[in-house]
Amino acid sequence: MKRKIEEKILKWKANSNGKTALLIDGARRVGKSYIVEEFARQNYKSYILIDFNQIGSEITDLFDMNLRDLDSFFMYLSAAFNVKLYDRESLIIFDEVQLYPRARAAIKFLVADGRYDYIETGSLMSIKKNVKDIVIPSEERHIKMYPMDFEEFLWAKGEDMIMPLILDCFEKRNPLGQALHRKVMTLFREYVIIGGMPQVVKEYIETGNFEAADQIKRDILTLYREDIQKHAEGYEGKVESIFDEIPAQLSKHEKKFTISSLGKGARFRDYESAFLWLQDSMMTNVCFNSTEPNIGLKLNRDNSAFKMYMGDTGLLISHAFDENGIVSEEIYKKLLFGKLEVNEGMIFENIVSQMLVANGRALYFYSNSSRTDKDSRMEIDFLLAKSKTTNRHNISPLEVKSGKNYTLSSLNKFRKKYSEQLNEAFVLHTADLSEKDGITYLPVYMIVCL
Repeated sequence: MKRKIEEKILKWKANSNGKTALLIDGARRVGKSYIVEEFARQNYKSYILIDFNQIGSEITDLFDMNLRDLDSFFMYLSAAFNVKLYDRESLIIFDEVQLYPRARAAIKFLVADGRYDYIETGSLMSIKKNVKDIVIPSEERHIKMYPMDFEEFLWAKGEDMIMPLILDCFEKRNPLGQALHRKVMTLFREYVIIGGMPQVVKEYIETGNFEAADQIKRDILTLYREDIQKHAEGYEGKVESIFDEIPAQLSKHEKKFTISSLGKGARFRDYESAFLWLQDSMMTNVCFNSTEPNIGLKLNRDNSAFKMYMGDTGLLISHAFDENGIVSEEIYKKLLFGKLEVNEGMIFENIVSQMLVANGRALYFYSNSSRTDKDSRMEIDFLLAKSKTTNRHNISPLEVKSGKNYTLSSLNKFRKKYSEQLNEAFVLHTADLSEKDGITYLPVYMIVCL
């Protein structure tokens, strides 16, 4: 399946010319190993993939004993994998490099040698255990990999012409029209409930079976729990408690994470390391409250007020509806056609957060819960900064509405109070594109255009 990250890897190869290694960081099962090996097949004369989850001491010992003699190092490596290496035409892949930090530290010497290219893949790259006792090489170029986005899902489905149409309609502010909008909305709902994990998408496209896809999602969730138990040393119970609480927190009207839900007397400072661990793992996406809608949203960030989303919305659905061990085909079909009596706001807001992060956006929202001033009491789902700053009108408020009937009281109060700071106001909903009273109403799949 085609992934956009291939273009970034190709650009790195052309621009770096062996002067840096590429580190691809992402949650487990987002397809890092697959895409890098495919890239190696298509762009190099030969490659070696060293999977640190499987190799034995005969390979790891090379990093301890032979780095001072790189001629011998490469000779042993070539013999061990039965692969001939060619100067400037071979790639060496360090897969799951976080399992052997010594190999990551060796990148400094290997890049300086200049004979071959290097790509590292891994998860949990920044947690203390995985960087302990090593000097992180400055020769790394770091990019993040996320689950498949909506366009990549469409490519996998063979629907290559839909996204150019969506982008064109957005630029011209034209609706798609009833028939096309209905088709794209159905495809988008499919994407939302299946999610963007490549193995899950592949299973669904090949079989059309929701339950088979759901089983793979549950396998991934089990893998995540095992990672928590294995790698969140000292606070694994707290990490798992937060992870289990995410669906309940997102189902609330105000989706801010309430620390007290984790236990009597729970305080943020007691759980801060656990929250940071989940954020670093890329299993979740965190959205912080910015108390003032100005350029430099981070400068006004309130670290104690945040929302926590799942990194993949398909996984959120399997995580949320787990009473019977597996989400049935019937439930999936009701979700697909919007017929399930459930808070869809949780699902739609999660997919918007997922797609914003995949497009390189930091997540911010606005919340003021004043008890004394009703005109100041409001909450905006997301705040988006313009790419080019100007003296005024830099921030776009974004509201997500899953139902057909909704109010915009918070958005209207927000626009009135911060009129000098605001750019275009958006509402993402399930209907087609329209504009009214200074607000642009976009079908939720057009989040990719922002």
